[in-house]
Amino acid sequence: MAYPALAGPAGPLSAAQLRRYARHVMLPELGLEGQQRLLGSRVLVLGAGGLGSPVLTYLAAAGVGSVTVVDDDVVEESNLQRQVVHGVGDLGRLKVESVAATLAELAPGVVVAPVAARFTSDTAAELVAGHHLVLDGTDNFPTRYAANDACVTAGVPLVWGSILGVAGQVSVWWAGQGPCYRCVFPDPPPPGSVPSCGEAGVLGALCGVIGSLMATQAVQLLTGTGDPLVGRLLVHDAAASTFDTLRVRANPQCPVCGAGTPPVGATAPGYAAPPSDAAAVPSIGAKALAAALAGPNPPLVVDVRPQGEREIAALPAYVAVHLDDFRSGAAFTRPELADRARTMVLVCRSGARSAEATALAAAAGYPGATNLDGGVLAWAREVDPTMATY
Repeated sequence: MAYPALAGPAGPLSAAQLRRYARHVMLPELGLEGQQRLLGSRVLVLGAGGLGSPVLTYLAAAGVGSVTVVDDDVVEESNLQRQVVHGVGDLGRLKVESVAATLAELAPGVVVAPVAARFTSDTAAELVAGHHLVLDGTDNFPTRYAANDACVTAGVPLVWGSILGVAGQVSVWWAGQGPCYRCVFPDPPPPGSVPSCGEAGVLGALCGVIGSLMATQAVQLLTGTGDPLVGRLLVHDAAASTFDTLRVRANPQCPVCGAGTPPVGATAPGYAAPPSDAAAVPSIGAKALAAALAGPNPPLVVDVRPQGEREIAALPAYVAVHLDDFRSGAAFTRPELADRARTMVLVCRSGARSAEATALAAAAGYPGATNLDGGVLAWAREVDPTMATY
């Protein structure tokens, strides 16, 4: 079903605008009024990465009047495999600055407001205010819950997308019209249970598919056309080339949008980032590990990452034991780990997964289990700058 348009029309189109947006104007589903509403709209986009790239590009090209983009990250080489709004010349540049430059070239009439900051409970309400719509393309749970809660409080729909590996999801969370994000995902997953794209990888073209679907949802909601995904969760499996749609419903007991329950914003359970396990286990720095490996009694280095990650970057000598084997206990039957008294340094990309493995090893009777603080990223930064990073 169609919903009332979120944005009011901006006024008559100029001759130049009619030429630029002619393919929209001639669409019966959109028409002249729909294009005027796009030009009068104000959207907030969270994240200028894999999903933010197609979202920002297509919304700007479509003529959305004003775009605020929030991201505190800089462009890295590994981003360029999927984040098509950035180029080689943008490496090391703030992503929001890169976006502003790209969109100025693509659509000079669009007002772009770059915000080089992290979207948090402290900034959420202020950033959401004044926008017709929010699109969340971020890859961390604290931001997702923050965006949801702020949108519920403001009465603003939230277009949400998620990608990992070769799978993606899209929905529109809109309390009062359908469920909010917390209705369907009431609690964040346990720390370390869901890998990031940096840990699991992501198909670059999948970002284009999911991001384009998000942009389409935004156009429908802003103009009051089509049948947006309110109360539905679209699931795409790129490997199987399938799309499925699941019905999702509002939870009457939802702590944020449930009947009779006022929005609680930052006080809602699960809003804050879960604590990291890295600080709770013994750790060693990259330089200290390098010195220990050069000494007379070097520790055993155990890499807990999958093979694909190890093929990109790895320490000079290590034993490969997947994190899942530590979780199941199979790791402790490996002959390489038979000497429980030997110091064992566990390694992953950034130190989060190896911290979990360190805790499991210590509980299984390895008193010398130690986590490499910062993972292979720290090794590349402090010991071997020639090592590839991802």
